Amino acid sequence: MISWFKRRELGDQGEDLAAAALKKQGYKILERNYNTPLGEIDLIARHQGCLVFIEVKTRKSLRFGRPEEGVTAAKQRRLQRLADYYMKQKRLKEQPMRFDVVAITILDHGPDLEIIKGAF
Repeated sequence: MISWFKRRELGDQGEDLAAAALKKQGYKILERNYNTPLGEIDLIARHQGCLVFIEVKTRKSLRFGRPEEGVTAAKQRRLQRLADYYMKQKRLKEQPMRFDVVAITILDHGPDLEIIKGAF
């Protein structure tokens, strides 16, 4: 039980860092932790005329690889289904969209954050 709370806390911290960094880059955050019957989308934003579905991956070390490596092909397919669901729910048609990943590693000197536009 304790490890779940720590993971959730790390995830929340990562999403806060990601949202702040994205705003500085001109993203307009529309949704945070958007829940669907199929799962959750971390962040949904508008950027340069595009609807952007954003997966935030936060890790405390590189022991298990870089954070973006956690966005596997299966995770990408799931995010695409979630985005389709969102588009239908919001009645958005012919809307340009893309998928970004924000990869965050919490290091001793502070967070290392990378925004990967059009990640998949």
